[in-house]
Amino acid sequence: MSSRARALAVCTALVLALLVTVALAPLPYSVAYPGMTANVLGEDKGKPVITITGAGTRRTSGELRMTSIVATGPDASVRLPDIVRGWFHTDEAVMPREAVYPVGNNTEEIAEHNAKQMKESQDTATAAALGQLNKSEKDIKVKLSLADVGGPSAGLMFAVGIVDKLDGDGAGHDLTGGRTIAGTGTISAGGKVGAVGGVPLKTQAARRDGASVFLVPRKECADARAELPNGMRLIPVSTLDGAVDALKALRTGGKVPSC
Repeated sequence: MSSRARALAVCTALVLALLVTVALAPLPYSVAYPGMTANVLGEDKGKPVITITGAGTRRTSGELRMTSIVATGPDASVRLPDIVRGWFHTDEAVMPREAVYPVGNNTEEIAEHNAKQMKESQDTATAAALGQLNKSEKDIKVKLSLADVGGPSAGLMFAVGIVDKLDGDGAGHDLTGGRTIAGTGTISAGGKVGAVGGVPLKTQAARRDGASVFLVPRKECADARAELPNGMRLIPVSTLDGAVDALKALRTGGKVPSC
């Protein structure tokens, strides 16, 4: 074998070894999938998701489903083949690990952080809903119960659910119009809707569980359209007032915002 051929063989072997190392090495990414959904107007594990005392509540029809994603854990090894597969599957998304787990280095710390965010989300959802209805938190108490879910992204759907339970559309009708409506978004105490992650996966989870309408933070319209399931209608919202008005218009056949 000539010296040139030997050099070429050595270089080829080195390149192959590098490619194998890259393919097998853990990378700082997580792979996410469509998660569970839950009807905030119904029950979760035998308990009402929304319990209100100090005011009369309405019997509701239809569903308001919060949505979620699931992702490989912070300690999971995600390698190049997993990332490549995620690029070609609409029901998977490759995300930087710090985007999925911005706080905490292990599952216990992350679970604690997510539980704290969920509690804060419940409190702000209650404040936003009662504020939208001009009702006092001193007189009306709201308890929200949803097991095995963390983070702030259910805030919008909690708030809409509370409004529907207490007042509906204000004229004796349900905000859902009997439909199964899903959505996502954080909520501030003042009723401002904030962006969240994993919207394309959440629309898929919603469609899987029977929703035909999806409330999406307005800033995430483009993300939501990217992998939108057939038969799913997007309604962009930036405030709780806007979400309630859009659902009223949807029920009556009025003008509904679109992405």
